Amino acid sequence: MNKPLGEKYDLDARAIAVSLELDASIERRRLRIFAAMILGDGVLIFLAFAAAGLIYEGVWWQERAMLGAQLLTPLFFTISFYNEAYSSKTLVDLRFAVRKLAMALLIAAALLNFTAFYLKSNAEFSRVVFTLGLGFSLPLLIGFRAVIIHLVARVWHGKIRNELILDDGGPNFELPGVNVLDASLAQLVPDRDDPMMFNRLGLILQNQDKVIVSCPKQRRDDWAFLLKAAGVNGEIVSEPIHQLGALGVQRYEAQDASTLMVSTGPLGLRARITKRGFDIAVASASLLMLSLVLLLTAAAIKLGDGGPILFKQQRMGRGNRLFTMLKFRSMSADKGDADGAISTGRKDARVTRVGRLIRSTSLDELPQLWNVLRGEMSIVGPRPHALGSRAGAEGAAKLFWEVDRRYWGRHALRPGLTGLAQVRGLRGSTDLEQDLTDRLQADLEYIKDWSLGRDIGIMAGTFKVLKHDRAF
Repeated sequence: MNKPLGEKYDLDARAIAVSLELDASIERRRLRIFAAMILGDGVLIFLAFAAAGLIYEGVWWQERAMLGAQLLTPLFFTISFYNEAYSSKTLVDLRFAVRKLAMALLIAAALLNFTAFYLKSNAEFSRVVFTLGLGFSLPLLIGFRAVIIHLVARVWHGKIRNELILDDGGPNFELPGVNVLDASLAQLVPDRDDPMMFNRLGLILQNQDKVIVSCPKQRRDDWAFLLKAAGVNGEIVSEPIHQLGALGVQRYEAQDASTLMVSTGPLGLRARITKRGFDIAVASASLLMLSLVLLLTAAAIKLGDGGPILFKQQRMGRGNRLFTMLKFRSMSADKGDADGAISTGRKDARVTRVGRLIRSTSLDELPQLWNVLRGEMSIVGPRPHALGSRAGAEGAAKLFWEVDRRYWGRHALRPGLTGLAQVRGLRGSTDLEQDLTDRLQADLEYIKDWSLGRDIGIMAGTFKVLKHDRAF
């Protein structure tokens, strides 16, 4: 039986300590393995075709033989990405890995020959060399997979996923090699109105590939809500209950129990890699191109009143975890609103002369490019809000999550420098509750329908609204 991890920590340092103990991100480990597999597969295919050319033509790295390898390899990679030849299961199951490799290689060869036939370019290939190259490639790739699986089993003891059981007083549930965390010792209570609890939960779950919650029946709905808001693959030990919005049922025969899958991350691994690569490329290029603008803005702020250049504020980020967001300071140094409880008005006396200019042109947001490079934000995504932000008429304003319970779900992705709500003109103060719900609807729509093309479109559309009548 695994010892509950919560017992190892005193309560004051609980959230951070437990988060660290529950393993560093295994996703990064998997990515490194997959990168090594892709590089190794490419090298082995080329070596196989070079050997085929040597055997049949008597020439190492023979031109026609290597042409076949050059055309086959990208097709093989493309099919492999879609048929799960580079998936977690291939790191532990050799039979599965062999089946996926063979399928990808054969389909790639068939597509190449089909295309060559219609383009009447078959004469460019030697059928014997191509067949030999294929014949050599498959055993080399299989052997390489066997080595990878052996190393994963020996070095990492076959652990390729971080999984966590969160025990909140429900049915006894254990899985071999899976950590158990006592929710009460970690002070995790499914409270929908406590941002600090959301942050604590986010810290604990940030490196988890899957979390299973065992809780009493009366708390299942609340835990389902929290797991969906955290943007993780979440399950709840329970019989199927329609109200939870279950996505599927997972059976664990050895434990004689079932769980409900109630949440999944909004983006798969390939989509996350694509989005992160886009963020790094755009943020790096933007910092380089805008370096003079950044320096001039910083100088203007400093010369304006001698105060600090940057304004730092805690905002809610991905997985409902808090992070420090950077902005150029636009208010008087002694009048900054750390909690964001007071929305900036059109003639706000707190805003400096320089601040009014940089706010109206959105220049105050540029330091967040550094947040993007640090992985705390994205170029495009739901805008991060301060915890004290309110919507509604003065005197009756509510905290954002009190206006609409779906609010926490907007943090399933990294917050963005810009977003769908912003290009639709939904920005500025939230004098009416409708101002918040309109933005929330746009944010949830963005998360649901994400694509790289949409990110590019939103980024392009942002240039049209940099200067806006609600930017003050």
